[in-house]
Amino acid sequence: MVNSVLPTPGSVRHSLAIVCTAAVAADGLLALADGAAAAATGLALITAVALALGRYAAGGAAQDSGHRKPVRLLDSRAPALGEWQRMVVKTLADDGEAHLDIVMRPQLQRLFAARLAERHGVAMYRNPQQARALIGAELWPWIDPGATAPQPTLPEPVLRSLLDRLEAL
Repeated sequence: MVNSVLPTPGSVRHSLAIVCTAAVAADGLLALADGAAAAATGLALITAVALALGRYAAGGAAQDSGHRKPVRLLDSRAPALGEWQRMVVKTLADDGEAHLDIVMRPQLQRLFAARLAERHGVAMYRNPQQARALIGAELWPWIDPGATAPQPTLPEPVLRSLLDRLEAL
């Protein structure tokens, strides 16, 4: 039995085959309905869209100076520092246990993941061993995405050390 030449469903080749078939069918319907002029216009439009999508997919680094790769390593958008002062105050407060787990720790994890992806090309969530080596064994438990925080509250010296290490990376 000869192996099938058809692409595997769900693959890029399969998707491209379906899109190309739909484009040819649409252009054929234009030719049947409105004639050669409409078919030529449709073909020009399909070609322009295909070239734009191909350039976007293949030349992403040329278009945005490689900014998509770090975001792809993060698996989310790049983090921001909005309301940072309020987050720190609430985390260092006496009742900051829940705030550490819900707000501060995830924000620190995202900041470290962004810095590691941007400066070192390391995906913190996919390669935690390499991230731990870069961050340091003493600070890693505070931002380890695979474990809980070592203490229910974040001591101020630890926060200072984490931020210093973040800047040093």
